[in-house]
Amino acid sequence: MSHTLTVQWTIEPQTAPRPWLACSRCGGQRAFVCSGKTRLNANGRRLDAWLIYRCAVCEDTWNRPIFERRTVTSVAPDALAALQSNDPAWIRQVAFDIEGLRQCTDRIEDLADSSVERRVLGGTVDSARLEIVVVARHASSPRVDRLLSAELALSRARLTKLEAAGRVTLLPESRKALQRPIRDGCRIVLDLTAEDDRAEIAQRARGGP
Repeated sequence: MSHTLTVQWTIEPQTAPRPWLACSRCGGQRAFVCSGKTRLNANGRRLDAWLIYRCAVCEDTWNRPIFERRTVTSVAPDALAALQSNDPAWIRQVAFDIEGLRQCTDRIEDLADSSVERRVLGGTVDSARLEIVVVARHASSPRVDRLLSAELALSRARLTKLEAAGRVTLLPESRKALQRPIRDGCRIVLDLTAEDDRAEIAQRARGGP
């Protein structure tokens, strides 16, 4: 029998990152929220495209550039179709592109609300070791400590003690594991040997009955 319960957690952030920008109407820095709408403009034979954001306070708009001054033939057909139809899946992908957003602002508010889909890959709740394989397709993801605290119902203080005892590791990176952001393909390993409630923790990790 395996001594490790291995589960896969697929993480889907619920709220897109919010850039902080100078709002002309508010007169100060404000968080801007993705509206889920795009704007496509033709200027002669050139195209400009933006993703529309609104101030979280006054709803003033900011147009985030997707591309500028591009010829029609240089734009991928699926991207052009998505822009013309305001395709939600394509817009979500752009909205969660933090690296692209960093080209527009230095301050980005990355909200930690995420849904987690669980799948057991092996082992049972009686296992003394828990390994969580993370699937995170979007760069916007919570830190390890926030994820474990929310999904396993473990306090931050308890997680810190487990890490200090060398019983929480993050692969491939393990130094200061709890402070690391979740990344696609990473593995979180918890040694629950000395935990009296390890079966309950394992049950929460695997989900279901």
